Amino acid sequence: MWGGRFAEGPSAIMREINASIPFDKALWQQDIAASKAHVAMLAAQGIVSATDAETIAGGLDRVAQEYADNGVPEDWDLEDIHMTTESRLAELIGPAAGRLHTARSRNDQVATDFRLWVRQAIDQAEAGLVALQRALVTRAEEHAASIMPGFTHLQTAQPVTLGHHLMAYYEMIRRDRSRFADARVRMNECPLGSAALAGTGFPIDREATAKALGFDRPTGNSLDAVSDRDFALDYLQAAAQTSLHLSRLAEEMILWASQPFGFVKMPDTLSTGSSIMPQKKNPDAAELVRGHSGRIVGCLTALTVTMKGLPLAYSKDMQDDKPPVFEAAGLLALSIAAMTGMVADSTFVTARMRQAAELGYATATDLADWLVRQADIPFREAHHITGAAVKLAESKGVALEALTMEELQAIDSRIDERVYAALSVESSVAARASYGGTAPEQVQRQVSAARKLLGMEG
Repeated sequence: MWGGRFAEGPSAIMREINASIPFDKALWQQDIAASKAHVAMLAAQGIVSATDAETIAGGLDRVAQEYADNGVPEDWDLEDIHMTTESRLAELIGPAAGRLHTARSRNDQVATDFRLWVRQAIDQAEAGLVALQRALVTRAEEHAASIMPGFTHLQTAQPVTLGHHLMAYYEMIRRDRSRFADARVRMNECPLGSAALAGTGFPIDREATAKALGFDRPTGNSLDAVSDRDFALDYLQAAAQTSLHLSRLAEEMILWASQPFGFVKMPDTLSTGSSIMPQKKNPDAAELVRGHSGRIVGCLTALTVTMKGLPLAYSKDMQDDKPPVFEAAGLLALSIAAMTGMVADSTFVTARMRQAAELGYATATDLADWLVRQADIPFREAHHITGAAVKLAESKGVALEALTMEELQAIDSRIDERVYAALSVESSVAARASYGGTAPEQVQRQVSAARKLLGMEG
C-alpha cells in the first residue's frame, strides 16, 4: 500500500497498533455503497471508462455478497475496511480495481462511511424511541386517573396520577428525539471528494455523489470535511442524554418493584432470580439499563478527549473515533428495547400506590390552600396550621382526611366541614387542572395530543 517510500515493512507492534479492521469492518456496507457511488460518478465525468466502472461495480457487489455470507476477513496487513475491500476487489477483477481510488483518499472515505453509519444509527434510535413513547402513552392512558404519591427529595409531596408520571418520560423522550433529529440535519453533508485534505484536481461531481448517498449537499471545506467528527460527538451527546432519561426511568422501576414500595410487578421476561434465595425476583434489566448509561456517557467523554487539540487535518488519533460510537449505539439500542418492554408489560399495583399517597399526607398542600381560599388565612400561617395537622395525623397513624372535625378545630377553629372535600387524594389531583397538570382530564388531553403525533389514532 505504501509503495516505494518505505524500505521495510512495519514492525509487529506497529502492525498491531495501526490496524483498525477488527472494529471498522462494521462499516463494510457503507464502504461498498460509497465506493459504488464514487465509481459511478467517475464514469459519468469521463474520469474512468464505462467498461471499467461496470467491472468495478460488479466486483464490489461480489465482495459485498462475500461479506454478507462469510463476514469480513481480518488481515491486519491491510489495516482497515477500505484496503481490505480494495484488495479483494483486485483479486476478483484485476488491475481495473486500481482505478477505484482515483480522486479520493482513505481520509474522505472513512469520513463518508462513518457519517453514513451514524446516520443509520440515528434512524434506528428514532424508531426505538417512537416505540418507547407509544408504550408510555398507552400505559398513561390506561392509568390517567390512577393515583400515586408524587415525590420531591424522594419524600411524599403531592398526589399525582400514574398517567401523569409516565407522560413526564414521554416528554423527556420527545426532547431526546429532537436532539437526534437536529444532529441528523447537521451531519447530512457528504465529505466524499475532499480527498486527503485539499480536494482533487480531477473534474469530479460532488453533488452527484452526495445525492446518490442520500446527503443534502457536499461539505463546503475539504480540510474540515476530513477532520470533522462533530457528527459523531453530536450523536454521542444525544445518546448520553437519552441514556440519562432511560436510567432515571429504570431507577424508578427498580424502586417501585422493591417490597417497601410495591408499586409495580416487573415482567418475568425482564427479571432474573437468585442462585441461593428462591423468593428473589431481581430487576436486572432495569439495573443494566442504569449501568449502561454510565458506559454511554463514558463513550462521549472518550471521543471528546480524543478530539481535543487535534490540528487540521487528519491525525491517526481519529482512528479511535469508531469504537466508542459503536459501543454506545449497541448499548443504547438494548436500553431502549429493555425499557420499552418494561413499560409495556409491567403490572402496576394501583391500590398500593393510592394507599401510599394517602399515608404520606400528600394532600397537606391542599389543606393549606383550602385555608387560604376559604378562611382567608395568609399562606405562611396556613402552612403552620397544616404542619400541626400532619403531625397529629402522623402520631395517630391515619390519613389527614381521617382526622375528626373536633381534632382539626382544636388546631384551628376556622376549619369547618367543607375541608373534607379538599382532603381526599381524588380531590387533590382533580384540582390540579392547569395546563400540563396531573388532573385526569389534563393527562387525557396530553395523551390525546401524543397519540396524534405518534400516529396512534384510529
